[in-house]
Amino acid sequence: MLLYHGSPTEGIRLLEPRQADHDRPYVYMTTLETVACIYLTNTLERPYYWFPYGFERDGRLHYEEYYPNALQEATEGKSGYIYRADIPESDLQPLSSNPCARLSEKPVAISGCTYVPDCYPWLLEKERQGLLLVHRFKEKTSRQLEVFNRMLVAELKEKNMLQTPDCSYARFVRQKFPPVWEQYEQQCCPIKTAGSPL
Repeated sequence: MLLYHGSPTEGIRLLEPRQADHDRPYVYMTTLETVACIYLTNTLERPYYWFPYGFERDGRLHYEEYYPNALQEATEGKSGYIYRADIPESDLQPLSSNPCARLSEKPVAISGCTYVPDCYPWLLEKERQGLLLVHRFKEKTSRQLEVFNRMLVAELKEKNMLQTPDCSYARFVRQKFPPVWEQYEQQCCPIKTAGSPL
């Protein structure tokens, strides 16, 4: 199975398992070259990430813009390497939450590499080729944005962001989605009204 892995590091010959979001170290790869490029463009500092992509009902890859010019802002000027590896599927684990993700507990030998000098025009070309749908912010309905805002508030609660207000994720949300952060604070620390019990 041909798989891809995006990295800013040049000259990788062997991908070693790393601890991330799971109970043990894995090498994280994808069946889609375009997704590997998206992973070159994280706007947040680890351990946080912002990769707003998903899949249409027909399986096509899409990128969601939740603020104006989000794709350009997140990807323009960023560069890196898309590594390729050919691995038997029996050596891999799928990820139930992501149909294109594959995990390996063992080191993975690299079989090839593509350098991407600027992710933004590279992704726009994939859009022209029909390999990426970009759902731009200006096309969003108020209903879609309301649903997203609720989901983001729930995620802030889950991550307990009031405990780490200076982390890159909290700063990003305050900068890009001020009303969402305000709603989150109000829900977590409601203001006492006159006559309310202490």
